[in-house]
Amino acid sequence: MAKLISWVEIPSTDFSRAVLFYRKVFQWELTAEDFGVEKMACLPSGEGAIISSPGYEPSAQGVLVSLVVPDSIDATLECIRLNGGQVLMPKTKIEVEGRGYFAVFSDSEGNRLGLYQD
Repeated sequence: MAKLISWVEIPSTDFSRAVLFYRKVFQWELTAEDFGVEKMACLPSGEGAIISSPGYEPSAQGVLVSLVVPDSIDATLECIRLNGGQVLMPKTKIEVEGRGYFAVFSDSEGNRLGLYQD
């Protein structure tokens, strides 16, 4: 099956804080780029970016994008707490056979995102 998600933009009000949050929590290497009114740090997978631009506002509602955790959901949730995020739904077993676990969190900017672990 072809990749279903092409691009994800994670909005920020404090771009530097958001980039630092994702660097620490997911151990991503992010390069912040400043294009005047728009700032972005592309995700290492090339499938999206943390962005700051007029008209882009963090949101606790809307589409839920889930990120694969670098180690375990438990360790990632603790790192989220330590870096200014909030756990909205703790680690939960997915009832479908062989699907692993998920959790939901709010990042340093107030965006609601998911976590996924096999």
